[in-house]
Amino acid sequence: MRTTLRVTGMSGHHCVQAVFTALTPVEGILSADVSVGTAVIEHDGRATGTVLRQAIAVAGYDAEVVGDDRRQLPIL
Repeated sequence: MRTTLRVTGMSGHHCVQAVFTALTPVEGILSADVSVGTAVIEHDGRATGTVLRQAIAVAGYDAEVVGDDRRQLPIL
């Protein structure tokens, strides 16, 4: 699964690092691509939008889910 969040209040590298570090302990995250204003998280489904928003709030930023791609296997 891939969840995309808009993160407000970020302005530079320090902010990117703070958000990335806050996401590190969240169970189920496979990878996180964080840039100023955006975080794209690949996860196994345990890291819901609410959990991700709460983790980012720990770093002092507000986040809003703007995309939730639930990839499914094709039916044969």
